[in-house]
Amino acid sequence: MHIHRLEKIWIGFGLAMLLIFLLLTGVAAFAMGISPPSSSSHENMHHGKVDPTKLQTTAPFDKPGLKQIGDNEYEAVLIAYAFGYNPDTIDIPHGAKVHFIVTSSDVVHGFEIPGTNVNFMAEPGEVTELTHTFDKAGQFLVLCNEYCGTGHEMMKMTINVK
Repeated sequence: MHIHRLEKIWIGFGLAMLLIFLLLTGVAAFAMGISPPSSSSHENMHHGKVDPTKLQTTAPFDKPGLKQIGDNEYEAVLIAYAFGYNPDTIDIPHGAKVHFIVTSSDVVHGFEIPGTNVNFMAEPGEVTELTHTFDKAGQFLVLCNEYCGTGHEMMKMTINVK
């Protein structure tokens, strides 16, 4: 089979770009230690497991909400469900450090606070923990950014930082 000279050039160019991409990705991942924020090497986020059908009897999800665990430090235990969050509103003091502990009881949901770096997925059976300090007062909206069904656009919660 005869391959035209220009086709050979473009095939060579494509293979060269693929090899450069793989080389750069390998260097970034292994030599520089760069990894996605959801990986276990990320210091601000960890994962655990829980049975999503038994959240009502599994600590800490049996008592969702906000509780103070230190001086201006709080723990927010939240459950994402179709189509909301439990609880749907929490009040946090200005400058507070909040440890979010989130899971889903049914399907994959998103947990995003626009204007901050808080953005992760809430998956059934997976416990995601992330810490954030609220340096600005105001009302923050938590949005689901993973399509979870017909009521997805109505899924939200409010964080009031006073």
